[in-house]
Amino acid sequence: MLELAVLALLSESPMHGYELRKRLAAVLGSFHRFSYGSLYPCLRRLQASGYVTADDVGAATRLGGRSRVVYTLTGEGKEKLAELLGEGGPSSWEDEMFGVRFAFFAKTDAAVRLRILEGRRGRLEERGEKVRSALTRTTKRLDSYTLELQRHGLESVEREVRWLSELIETERAQTPGSARGAQVLSTSSTELSTGSSTAGAGRDEAVGGPEHDDEGPGGAGPSPDS
Repeated sequence: MLELAVLALLSESPMHGYELRKRLAAVLGSFHRFSYGSLYPCLRRLQASGYVTADDVGAATRLGGRSRVVYTLTGEGKEKLAELLGEGGPSSWEDEMFGVRFAFFAKTDAAVRLRILEGRRGRLEERGEKVRSALTRTTKRLDSYTLELQRHGLESVEREVRWLSELIETERAQTPGSARGAQVLSTSSTELSTGSSTAGAGRDEAVGGPEHDDEGPGGAGPSPDS
């Protein structure tokens, strides 16, 4: 999880450790509390794997004589980031990982975004059903405070499901080839076909009108032999 966040932030620009810490706190602060002590071991692992480089900015070039290590994403790091962003399996639907993935949705392919959102919604719907079932079985055995806590948790789940449903509808509307996009195309085709049929019927009536008039009082009328 931290690996993905670090690579994603470094894809924007090279950063030194302190700046990276601030950016991580700003981006992930609402979703995940990470330990600053875990950042530098993560950076060392990424460097050992060839995903980032660590360049020491010399003291002579820094005000105050202090040197800093600047971390830069490598070509291999970009490929690793693309691989991580392309994953949309069950691990990305869980509470902690979903927040991190959502924080970097702007860098994620639309189809993967939709898969993660739908998976997350399904996971929460399952959780909600379990809470409802538990409440039905244990309501009489719970004190009022515990019961309220359970209800609050259920309301939180239902609220997030509604939010996810709105996001999913927006993604489907914007994603070519999605179910919503196919529905729009089908509706447009039906309307076009209906319009063409109506126009054709109008032309037939226009052509048939004069022929029918020939049968009228001024026309030839029926043959005397008939």
